[in-house]
Amino acid sequence: MDIIKQLKWRYATKKFDTNKKLSPAKLDTLKQAFNLTATSFGLQTIKLVIVENQSLRESLLVHSYHQRQVTDASHLLVICIQENVLEHDVVKYYNNIKDIRNTSEDILKPYREDLIKTMSKMSVEQRQQWSKHQAYIALGNLMTVCAVENIDSCPMEGFNALEFDNILNLQERGLKSVLLLPVGYRAEDDMFSDFAKVRKPLEEAIIEL
Repeated sequence: MDIIKQLKWRYATKKFDTNKKLSPAKLDTLKQAFNLTATSFGLQTIKLVIVENQSLRESLLVHSYHQRQVTDASHLLVICIQENVLEHDVVKYYNNIKDIRNTSEDILKPYREDLIKTMSKMSVEQRQQWSKHQAYIALGNLMTVCAVENIDSCPMEGFNALEFDNILNLQERGLKSVLLLPVGYRAEDDMFSDFAKVRKPLEEAIIEL
């Protein structure tokens, strides 16, 4: 696999083939990739909502400025953040470390207490902004994995998050939508697929010291 070749192959797909669907194996790869995404402290204050239901996606279309990728892709991935990060989340995380790594309480306790203290100094809005940073990391990771797996995708910020939250009942789960990633396979007549990539020369984009 030539990763640079795949990244050049990738583009923000504007038109999906409505007849092509991701296999369960491909979808599972994306699930695993999302869950393996690096997050600050490893706390994972983000969640992935996968929307396949067609009628549900049609109801979301008007709230995404009628961008047909939402309805025409194989699946719509909605990257969400927790509305708040609570002490319970930190305790649960460290309990998970204890269970998986068999790490002693003596080692974990100071780290757990320090993270609880760090979170307590942040407002709800600051915690949400911090979580949004993690969501963008997940988006980039998913896009790269899609490229490697020959899955087309289109990162999207242009949607009414509040309406998405209402339609998907995200408030009931303590979540807020922040990013969309329709995934599937490009239509043969999507003219954007043949456009040459426009990027700065490496010497303008990279600084080596």
